[in-house]
Order: sequence, then C-alpha cells, then structure tokens
Amino acid sequence: MVLLHLLVLLGGCSASRFIPEDSYLLTSSNITIEGKRLSTDELQAYVPQRPNNKWFSIFKVPLGLYCLSGSDSTKHFNRFLRRMGEAPVIYDRERAVQACRNMQLSMRGMGYLNAEVLLQEKTNRNHMKINYHIIPHECYHIRDFSLNVQDEGLRRTLDSLNYLPAIAGIASRKFRRLARSVTKDNPYSINALEAERGRIYGLLAENGYYNFNKDYVHFRVDTTVGQHQADVEMIVRKERTDSTVTPHQRYHIGSISYDFPSGKQFLRPKVLHNATAISTGQLYREANMQETYARMARLSAVMAANVNIEPRTDGSNLLDVGISLTPNRPNSFSAELEGTNSAGDFGAAASLTYQNRNLFRGSELFNLKLRGAFEAIKGLSGYADQNFIEYSIEAGLTFPDLKIPFLRSSFRRNSQATTEVNIAFDSQDRPEFHRRVLTGVLRYRWSRKNRQMLHRFDLIDIDYVFMPWISDTFRERYLSDPQNRNAILKYNYENLFILNWSYHLAYNSRPLGTSASNYGTNAYTIRLGIETAGNLLYAISNMTGAQRHEDGQFTYFGISYAQYAKLDFSFCKSFLINSNNSVALHAALGIACPYGNSSILPYEKRYFSGGANSVRGWSVRELGPGSFLGSDGRIDFINQTGDIKLDLNLEYRTHLFWKLDGAAFIDAGNIWTFRDYKDQPGGQFRFDEFWRQIAVSYGLGFRLNLGYFILRFDAGMKAIHPAYTDSHRHFPIAHPNFKRDFTFHFAVGMPF
Repeated sequence: MVLLHLLVLLGGCSASRFIPEDSYLLTSSNITIEGKRLSTDELQAYVPQRPNNKWFSIFKVPLGLYCLSGSDSTKHFNRFLRRMGEAPVIYDRERAVQACRNMQLSMRGMGYLNAEVLLQEKTNRNHMKINYHIIPHECYHIRDFSLNVQDEGLRRTLDSLNYLPAIAGIASRKFRRLARSVTKDNPYSINALEAERGRIYGLLAENGYYNFNKDYVHFRVDTTVGQHQADVEMIVRKERTDSTVTPHQRYHIGSISYDFPSGKQFLRPKVLHNATAISTGQLYREANMQETYARMARLSAVMAANVNIEPRTDGSNLLDVGISLTPNRPNSFSAELEGTNSAGDFGAAASLTYQNRNLFRGSELFNLKLRGAFEAIKGLSGYADQNFIEYSIEAGLTFPDLKIPFLRSSFRRNSQATTEVNIAFDSQDRPEFHRRVLTGVLRYRWSRKNRQMLHRFDLIDIDYVFMPWISDTFRERYLSDPQNRNAILKYNYENLFILNWSYHLAYNSRPLGTSASNYGTNAYTIRLGIETAGNLLYAISNMTGAQRHEDGQFTYFGISYAQYAKLDFSFCKSFLINSNNSVALHAALGIACPYGNSSILPYEKRYFSGGANSVRGWSVRELGPGSFLGSDGRIDFINQTGDIKLDLNLEYRTHLFWKLDGAAFIDAGNIWTFRDYKDQPGGQFRFDEFWRQIAVSYGLGFRLNLGYFILRFDAGMKAIHPAYTDSHRHFPIAHPNFKRDFTFHFAVGMPF
C-alpha cells in the first residue's frame, strides 16, 4: 500500500516548471484510420515523439523523478534524479507534420494513392494530445499484370521453377498455392512489388545466379486507367557489365579450397567436408554459402571463418570457393570460488575447469571439471559430525555432428547437430548419511537451419545412487521406527539404479535471426519432454525369470532399478503493448507415473512447487502436494514433492529506467501425487477437488538487465493457501500477514 501511494505521488508530480513558455507537454499520441479495418502497426514507426514512459501503463514515475530535481543542474543530487528519471517530452509540431507526410507516403505504398493524413491537436493548459487521423480513400487494384523477361535463358529458368504462371496470376489448381500478392485483381501495393523483387532475387540466388541482384528488376506502373485500377509491368533486365549488356550467367561450384593463416591444418579433412554445405559441381545456392559460413563459425576449434567466392576468368560458369579458418586457442583453464547459504548454513565451494576445443583434430570439445564444497551445518542434534563435504568430478566430450551409424548424409548436411558423452561422479558426506552418485549419458542435439525447432534425445542416461553409510540416529528416527517410518524417504535412501531415455522438443514461433519488426512481436514457445525408465530391464527380468526381493522388486546385482514414465509440457506467449510494456503468459503441466518395478518416483524425478520460477508466494519445496502442510522441516524437502505439477503464470512487464525493469505477477499452481501416501495426507490428485487445492500468489518484481544476463528480484505474497480450511488462512489475500505470507526470491534470468 505504501508503494502504491508512492507511485501515485511520483506520477502526479507537476512538470510545469520544466515546460518552456508557449510549449506543450505531450501527453497522448494516437493513430486512427477512418472507415477501414487496417492495422496501424506499420505506421507506428513514423511517430517521432511518444509521451513519457508510464510504469505498468499507469504511473509516470520516471517523469516524476525528473521533476523532483531542483533547477540547479550543477548539484549532484539533482543530476542523479535527472539521470534516473525522464525529461518531459516537449511537443515538436514540425516533427509531427513531417510524420504526417511520411505516413501518407506509407499509405500510398500500401495502395491508397489518395490517402490523407490530418494532424489533430487538442490542448489543455500546457498539455497537448495529438492524433494522426488517416483518411485512406479507395485502394487501387491491379487490373492487368505482365512480366517482361529480357533474358531468354533467365525466362526458361523461371518457367522451370513455376515462377511465370504463378506471378501472372494463372489460377490453375497446380499453381494456385504458389501465387503471391502481386497478381491480377489484388490490391496495388508498392510494398508488395518490392517484396516481389526480393522474392525473384531469392529464387534466382538459390538457383545459380550469383551476380543477379534486385537492381535488375523494375516495374512500370500506369495508374491512369481509371476506376482506381493500375496496370503493372514487371521488367527483368539483362546483366550489365560496364558498357555491355549480356545474358545472366548461371554458375556452378568449381574448386573448394581451405586456407589456414596459422600455416597448419588443424582440422581433419572429414570434419571440413561435413562442415561444408557445398560441393564441387553443385549449382550455386546462396543459402548453402551462408550455411557453410555458419557451420565453420560454430566449430569450437575455429576462432574466425571467412568464405570467399571468385568467378573464374576463363569464361566458364564456375565459382571457386576459398574458406579461410583461424584456429581458436586449443586449451584453457578457469577457476571459480563461491559462497553458499543453504537455509542459513554457510559454506564455500571452489571449482577448476579444463577445456580442450580440438581434442582429436575434429573440433571435439572436451571438458573436465573438479569441484569441492564445504558447509557448516547447525541445528542438528544426535550426530557426531556437523559438517557437509562434497566433491565431484565431471567429464564431457562434444562432437560437432551426429555420431549415428547409417544416418542419411542429407540429414547431416541440412541440420545443426552435436553428440555429447558425459560422465560424472559426486560424493556427498552429510552428518546424517553419505551418498555417492555416478551418472553417464549419451545425448544428441539437432535443429534445422532456422532453428525454430530444437531437438534433444538422450539415448542412454544412467544414474547409480549408492548409500555407503547412514547414521544410526537418522536410520532409527526416519527409516526403521515403525511409528515414524516414511516410505518416500526410505525409498530415496536406498541404493538405486536408473536406466532411462528421453526426448525433448523446443519450438519457437519466431525463426532464429528474425526480429520483432519483420516477424511479429507476439511470439510463443512450446516445450515438450518425454522420458521413460526401466522398461528394458523389466522385460529382461521377466524373460529370464528373475526373482524379486522381499519388497517385490526385481534387482540387478542386488540393486533395485526404477521404472516410470514422465511427460512435461509448457507454453509461453508474450503480448507486446508498446516498446516499454508487455504481458507474458505461461502454463506448464508435468506428469510422472511410477509403475512396474517402482511404486515411488526417485527423488530427482519428482516435482516440487514454489520458488522463483513457480508459485512465488512460497519458497522452493514449500507448497503441496495438494492440501498437505509440512510439519517436520528436516524431511519436508522429501514430503513436499509429487508426481503431478501444474503452473500458471501471468506477468505484466514494464521498463522503469536505465537498465531496470519491473513486473507485476499472479501465479497459480500446485503439485499432487498419484497414490495416497500416508506421509502426505491430502496430497493425492482427485478430479473432483484438485481445483480447490490450487494455490495463488501475487507480487512485484525488479529485473536488472545487464544485457548478457538478468538479475531478478521477486517479492511474492500468498493469496490462496490450499493447506488451510479456515477463511483467515485459506484466503490470506483478504487477511494478509506480512511475516507469514511474504516470500522474497533472488534469481538469474527470467522466470519463463
């Protein structure tokens, strides 16, 4: 409430003393189009001045900060306030008039040749509201379209590519799907004509015409034919070299050579071949040249790549390609030192990483990381040692292609792919137990050229969890005591073997390399993950007639293995309001079901709720499952996990000033279990009541956007708490208690 009053106070500060005499503060700037359902998005770029920025589209806080400064600009405090704030936007009529002219030209480019743009001004004291009112009048349409290709060889090529009948507007079924915007009876648009120039250039650049460019395409337009119609002739001229005019040459790839400025060939020939998207004798294609450059630049062993094309001077239609590669530094070391704080227990960690970027002269990336950590644990009783010690070693090798036998070469050449092999060993010594974890994975990643769809396939993922020692106090208190035995806790403190595979897909509606201005601003992202474990081992156990141990599970070498299936789905979409304000929507659902050889999910595969990326009114692993309320802080990290997770998030994002952004959010969600575990009462998912157990929170956040990473600070308040039935605690939004309901989060990166 105090913050709200402060925002209102700053937003209401008067800027009058900063407005010169006979000038106006711009408070509103709009575009309206009379009588036509036309989008104003393209015209927004011509608006020269916009009113002062508003936080959350309501509060003019930056202007208020600026207005708090005194008139003496030499004082440090006044300069500080002006840097943090935003100067009043003083209305400039000359720029607005010029904007009218620019908008009129833009409307003519859309086919509204008689369009008018009126500047409407409305003053109130020293404030100004303006509106660019557009009267489009009738749109011109193409009455007749003709194509004049002056180069017969080029005409034959275009004809073979089905370009001629499509552009001429032939409506046959075969070519209808190829038709573009410049066809008979379509609106006459300069923008569409310009796009058609780009289309024919792109088409020819992909079919051997190395020297062809847009300047060879011209339009002759007659708008005097009446009835708001136009006759359009598209002229494709011959190639001009100095004073001569010659037919356009269609080129093929000649020789391909590699140059190493260092004097040493640091990559094997096969690696160079796989990274080269062109081949001798192939028709020249611009996209393949760009792909070759991109592939070379992505090799970890390459610092810089340059692709040079030279037409032969012997009159042949061959292009010689020279690829110059500068090597990257092969070896590097890095060290990190960090402080840790786990629920008030302070410690330190250090790591050392070695990296080789060209291990076998194939641009293989090898990583070796050593890490050690120490933490002083307080508040434990009944244990001989009060410290936590961890050390780990991790090794990984990444190949710059897919190491899959019998894979089609065309797939390899048209994809961006890597193969990763990773192994790791982690040793944890806590006062309660000692834990050892050995992991190994064989992973493939690939995507197509525009990288809209990213794939990850873990063919083999092995986890072996070994518990060499558990203290008598911990065993008696939680694992052996019949009255206090916790099935979920006990399962996760036994030796366990996990053999799984998984597939993950990420799709972004905006192709890589495109901007909001040319593709749209309301992009969305879809993520899908499928994982399953233990099926192969279970089938072998059944076929070989293996015996189950006393808990009813199959084992290998006396160790139980996990069996489960897991599905994760998330959707995120952004809605741009203006350059400073947007809304982000996120929904995520996760389902993991143990079966066969398992009745409980391994702890690493279970879901948790709360935290900086979930329902932010709760701390991490503090919410759920269902209406369950944790009562033992020492083991609630196990109990407050589940098999099903739902997250719903709505966030309003606004730019504040400098590199600081703000957000207001509402989060909802929870976790549930498939089975009714006695240690998690109220946690089982039931269709008739799960909706009553959805927790809700709200809050405000700040983001420090440093470009290469974002520091995020979120303050969440509980709104609906599903663990309570009385109204005071079930609806804390109506009965807020700051100490009870407030949670602060610090994180790196955006929540979704």
